[in-house]
Amino acid sequence: MPTDWQRALAVVAHPDDLEYGCAAAVAGWTDVGREVAYVLATRGEAGIDTLEPAECGPLREQEQRASAAVVGVSSVEFLDHKDGVIEYGLRLRRDIAAAIRRHRPELVITLNHRDTWGGVAWNTPDHVAVGRATLDAASDAGNRWIFPELADQGLEPWNGVRWVAVAGSAQPTHAVDATPGLERSVRSLLEHRTYIEALTNEDPETYCRTFLLGNAEATGRRFGGKPAVAFELFSR
Repeated sequence: MPTDWQRALAVVAHPDDLEYGCAAAVAGWTDVGREVAYVLATRGEAGIDTLEPAECGPLREQEQRASAAVVGVSSVEFLDHKDGVIEYGLRLRRDIAAAIRRHRPELVITLNHRDTWGGVAWNTPDHVAVGRATLDAASDAGNRWIFPELADQGLEPWNGVRWVAVAGSAQPTHAVDATPGLERSVRSLLEHRTYIEALTNEDPETYCRTFLLGNAEATGRRFGGKPAVAFELFSR
């Protein structure tokens, strides 16, 4: 992965999306003084069957903020799109473009925007919509004639995005050594305890450790042998 950057912005649909794959890379980046901010399209309010959305959303927001703090991220924003029914379109592109203009990143990170996870499992509409809109908004943010109302709000165009990195891609092109941040990535995912306890009967720490270490080791076999986090990198 490129290392000649200082600011990154991660844009995903739900709480826990980043913790299921990117957090080890984020921890390594913040360790060396790079700035990473998170923007989430929803609060994950429809993610737990046993909790009403009005109760679930604030709880998952709290868990996301705690999770981000574990890997050195203090800026966590929520765009308040509706969980489960995010629509790709102008509103979503505008909201993400506004976030890019606010944070002025050189690197933008998002999650798999394709229909499937490697042709094996169907992706969710929320992931597809947010991933695709993020790729588009990276360009929208630099064009003053697209969403000109953002400039009226004090958000001047930002054409400084140099790369968009897609996590969870079946076609990864680059990787980051996960070793420095791997243990913190486990703790970061574990902060989503309410969600994980609803998801599995397995011990939460065992579940998090098995999932993340297994993925990092499998990725590492493709990229030099060390545990790794992989991305599909698009240059701009």
